[in-house]
Amino acid sequence: MLVASLLAVPAPAAEPDKENTAQTPLKILLVTGGCCHDYPFQTKAMQLALQERGVRAEWTVVNDGGKGTSAKIDLYDRRDWAAGFDVVIHNECFAATKDPDYIRRITKAHHEGANAVVIHCAMHTYRDAKIDDWRQMLGVTSRRHDHQSRYPVEVVAPEHPIMKGFPQDYVSAKDELYIIEKVWPQATPLATSKSERTGEAHPVYWVNTYGKARVFGTTYGHSNETFQDPVFLDTLCRGIRWAAGRLEG
Repeated sequence: MLVASLLAVPAPAAEPDKENTAQTPLKILLVTGGCCHDYPFQTKAMQLALQERGVRAEWTVVNDGGKGTSAKIDLYDRRDWAAGFDVVIHNECFAATKDPDYIRRITKAHHEGANAVVIHCAMHTYRDAKIDDWRQMLGVTSRRHDHQSRYPVEVVAPEHPIMKGFPQDYVSAKDELYIIEKVWPQATPLATSKSERTGEAHPVYWVNTYGKARVFGTTYGHSNETFQDPVFLDTLCRGIRWAAGRLEG
């Protein structure tokens, strides 16, 4: 298991966000690893994105499980694995892991109040499991995706603080569109994209309530190009802050 802890990064000198710099650093746990994506690149992109937007953060990064589709991460053996963090970011990809007791050790912490951000392949993580606890925590159920393309994004909840300033006529970086089979009752879509194959709209940004936890999710995040897209990074950073209870209005 690779665990890296980063101390708080000071906000840039140019035009700092007073709302962010006035508060203590966000304590972020990032769980990442598995198949199909450049997780070191994505990790660094997220860290730099928050820093460049004036958000002070302390990061603990757990990159574990190798590059396959099935793994159990040692972190989750601890009963208090999420204790002390303002938000947990899930950016892992383990579709074939299906042990219900293992999965429920993760979801239990969230249900009890560990806020979360879930990115891209986190939606397909534990896809083979017969229980729905993980999918209920995510707020959506997805088991497959459309081809990679540049997808127009339509905001459907413009009043939500995460979507503040989101540009009209925005088209994503080249990425996969996940097919959303179900939106769980406590989830609220924020923006959608349409399948080029069927014309059906699928949530690509949303928020969810899971027990005591606030959850922000996005199905975009496959490509490094996406993690270089300023609109995606703006939205992701606002989602992180919202999930941690640090985004107002």
